[in-house]
This record gives sequence, C-alpha cells and structure tokens, in this order.
Amino acid sequence: MATAGCVGGDGGSEPAEQPTVFVFNTGDGTASLIDPESDELVETRAIDLSSSFPSNQYTPGLTDDLDDSLWLNVGRGVRGLAVGSFSETAAVETGSGANWLEQTPDGRHVIVSAREPSHRQFRLDADSASETFGEVTAVIDRALEGGRGERDGPGPCDVTIHPDGEYAYVPDLFGDTLTVLSVEPFEIVTQVDVEPVEDGPARPWMGTVAPDGQTLLVEHNEANGGSESIWTLDDPAAPSETGRLTVEDGLGRRPLTSEIGPDSETGYVFTPGSNDVTVVDLTDGTVTTRLDLGGSAFVGTWDPSRTKLYVPVQTADEVAVIDHERREVVTRISVGPSPYGATSAQVRPQSDPSAAMALAIARLGISAEQPETTYCIGNCACGHRL
Repeated sequence: MATAGCVGGDGGSEPAEQPTVFVFNTGDGTASLIDPESDELVETRAIDLSSSFPSNQYTPGLTDDLDDSLWLNVGRGVRGLAVGSFSETAAVETGSGANWLEQTPDGRHVIVSAREPSHRQFRLDADSASETFGEVTAVIDRALEGGRGERDGPGPCDVTIHPDGEYAYVPDLFGDTLTVLSVEPFEIVTQVDVEPVEDGPARPWMGTVAPDGQTLLVEHNEANGGSESIWTLDDPAAPSETGRLTVEDGLGRRPLTSEIGPDSETGYVFTPGSNDVTVVDLTDGTVTTRLDLGGSAFVGTWDPSRTKLYVPVQTADEVAVIDHERREVVTRISVGPSPYGATSAQVRPQSDPSAAMALAIARLGISAEQPETTYCIGNCACGHRL
C-alpha cells in the first residue's frame, strides 16, 4: 500500500542550500540535524519514528529539493519522508520487520530487501513526478529458494547498487550466496556461492559498492568474530571474490556495515564487536588502522560533499565525525538517545513553530502514540517484529 502526503511549510519547494546530516535516534523517535560545515547540532525534531538503515548511498547527491524524499526502513516496511517537512510521502508494507533499501543513482527507483518471513525483493517508484510514485512496481519472491537448515528462505539482507544503476547486489544471510539483480527488468541475473573462512556458514549480510563501480565490500557474520570479503566488479553482472579479511588480519570484531571513500580506495568497516571502525586499503586488501569510537556503532553516512563520515555511536548518544583525508575522528557531536541510522541531503527541513513542543513531549514520553520502531541490532528498544 502506498500513501501520498503533502509537504508543509511556507517556503514551498525552493531548495535551501544547507547541507544536512540526519541522525535517527531510536531512544525517543527523534531526528537530530547536523550542519556538516560547522559540525554542530542544528536542532532535534520529534518525528515519531526511527530508522536504522536509511537509504544513504546516493541520497546525498539526489536530495536537493525540499519536496524530495528521505527513504527509511520503518516498522514492517518502508517510508518516504519529505526532507523539507518530515511529512509522509509514501508508505509500503513488505511483510517483514527487517528491511534494507537503497535509491538508484538516477533517483527513479528504491530497491528493497525484505528478510524473513517475507524473503522478497521489491522495486518502488521513487520518481515524484510519476503517477505511480511510492508504489511497488515489481517484486521477486525468493522464498522458494530455501535457506540453511530450517530457514524458509535465503534471507536477503541489505542491498547496494552499482553506480551505473543497472545492477543491485544482495548478500543472502541464510543462503550463503551473493545475488545480483538487474534493476530493469527486475530479475535475478546471477547468484554466487559465498564460501566460509572456516567450518560453518559464511553468513554474508551487508555490502557496499565503491563509487567507481570496481569494488564491492561484503560483511560476514560468521564464526570467530566475522570477516570482510573484497570483490572485483570487472564484470558488474558477475562479482568475483579477491580477498578476505578476518580478526587475525586486524579486522575489528563482528563487521556489520561499511562505507567506501570518494577515492574508491579506502573502506570503512563498522565493527561494533570492537567499538571501532576498521579502515581498509582496497588496493592491496589490508587493514591500515582502527579508529576507536568509544562505543557501539553500526552504520555511518557521508556528508553531501563526501569529505567526512558521520557515525552514530548508539551507546554514547553522540556522532563521531571521521575526516576522510586525515583518516581520524576529528570531533564528536552530542545528539539524541540511542542514535542508530543516518543519511544526508543538500537541503534542510524548514522551521516549524510547533517543533519545540513536539520535541518536549517526545522527550517526556507522554505522547499518545509510541514512535514507530525500526529493525536494529544491538542494545536498543527497537521493538521490531520479523
């Protein structure tokens, strides 16, 4: 089901060139807005929901108008929120509480992985000028593929999209496969078996394509602390693994997600099992350093200029800012309680006279309705149902 909403505010949809990082606080259903030029907290808004893995791969470059949507994984599906007002633009139920999504580089589609019990891939219309905006335009039912042991499907987990927009890559947590989807037509092109490092399943679950489209990073929740595989995309339709990093190679424990620098040569792997970020040289496939975060962090996002990486540290109620050129944490910004997901845009929500009162109500926990929850991993009151 898709629903459309209107964008509020008196300023219309004229872009305000104010780059903004959005951090979603799972503790109280708020979003903290950060100015990436000054690295200061602008304000925190009550939005009655939270998102753990919002679309952030191409969103910073696409979202430059107040009517544009931020695409979030919320509750048992996907929500679109207008960046200028946080009003709902779209809502799609997927039949699962565990969802990951990314918008295509041209902004026309949102590709969704819905894990158990759905085991489906969705393609949504993200073109706001389209008559079918916010609706499901194609579905791939993957339950019949089966999964490891008693699993009723392969567990599509995460999705990352090639910069040419032709292919999407899905690590399958219960299938021990890497699935390549074509965006148009929406179908499976290739499935590659993923081998474990040692005895036991490989458990690939998250992944990131480099900006130049030549490299893919995949995180594995396998035994002995997890691992990180590096893949070449010389043929984008047929990924090939070129290396694997483990704890013995200096990788932090339990790698969960990753981001890749604008040079496509540096990987940042979020390793919450070690409370740090593992920095990887993608050219030679080695760990170069580990950056202490002072707490558990699961994701990060680039600012629109892609010079700094913003990492919500859930257990510290702050965001650690990593300078890409210096490869170090340069500052920490206090935000709301239990921050988790993050994304960014080239514009900032318009002022709202009622925002302060709504925030006070959220912080006091006296709202008539509880904030809509999101899927997450770690110590937080997400309240999700698979």
